Amino acid sequence: MATLSSTASFCNILLSFFSVTILIGLRAEARAFFVFGDSLVDSGNNNYLATTARADSPPYGIDYPTHRPTGRFSNGLNIPDIISESIGQSESPLPYLSPELTGPKLLVGANFASAGVGILSDTGAQFVNIIRISQQLSYFQQYQRRVSALIGAEEAQRLVNEALVLITLGGNDFVNNYYLVPFSARSRQFTLPDYVRYLISEYRKILSRLYELGARRVLVTGTGPLGCVPAELAMRSRNGECAPELQQAAALFNPQLTEMLLSLNSQLGSDVFIAANTQLMNSDFIRDPQAFGFITSKVACCGQGLYNGLGLCTQLSNLCPNRDVYAFWDPFHPSERANRFIVRQIMTGSSAYMTPMNLSTIIALDSRI
Repeated sequence: MATLSSTASFCNILLSFFSVTILIGLRAEARAFFVFGDSLVDSGNNNYLATTARADSPPYGIDYPTHRPTGRFSNGLNIPDIISESIGQSESPLPYLSPELTGPKLLVGANFASAGVGILSDTGAQFVNIIRISQQLSYFQQYQRRVSALIGAEEAQRLVNEALVLITLGGNDFVNNYYLVPFSARSRQFTLPDYVRYLISEYRKILSRLYELGARRVLVTGTGPLGCVPAELAMRSRNGECAPELQQAAALFNPQLTEMLLSLNSQLGSDVFIAANTQLMNSDFIRDPQAFGFITSKVACCGQGLYNGLGLCTQLSNLCPNRDVYAFWDPFHPSERANRFIVRQIMTGSSAYMTPMNLSTIIALDSRI
């Protein structure tokens, strides 16, 4: 006759079995999604840090479904949110530092991005406490241990290998490092061409480490047209034209990034890394905003000063009544509607935008495996 304790043990084993089965079933509904990088893709990690690089106060989030700030540097959804929608996820991955990221939510993926970071560890030093890319990768390792405890090591590895990964770095290495102040330490150390080559070599190490950690489908965005954002127009522009020095930086960096990704793929023998030409994607609506339904691509919706490009976006800032007709939400970041145009090109763009293939092609190829 079974004892009470042995019956309880059997029930616990059965419960654990069904829990794991349910969790694996949840994972199978849609591929996991992991996000690394800076404020363009941060979904709220910096809310949990003592840093000045944060977006947790109104009017940020004014067009988010809750109409409240979330830590996204947007009036509403950001690029990871819209990609999540596009690949059929029921929700966007939570910030890794969120206490809500437990249980089944871990299987959706995680967002490790942190506003202010760059390829280099000294980028964004003025923001003090941010999650530098090396720490983001360490958190990714920690995440995998947590998922292994939940569904087993083999299933956790499969989840990571089959996941989609997005990484967005580089812009801050220019805006918040090389060009942050006149005669910055990095600009005294490197000429611009040499600095770009150094960034690319350091980025290659980061991406190689991401591959070692199991990433097999990685979208890598370039920088936007850095000299055309309202903040740089306000500080550096001559007669409303894009700031030439930052435009030169983007023009040097982005082609070399694509070349490096293709070289990595060749070395690995697989199309692991996908280059997203976000410079061209942004340039389309910056060059001809009216063709995309915007009234301006020079003036930020939220800000103050020339082009609404000075200072921070706060409750005291000028605020446009209709965010859908502004290409830029704040001095540095696109509006949700602009982000939707960017993701549209990521999903279905030609080889001019996505190299060697767009995300729709990736999804179609992976569905056959």
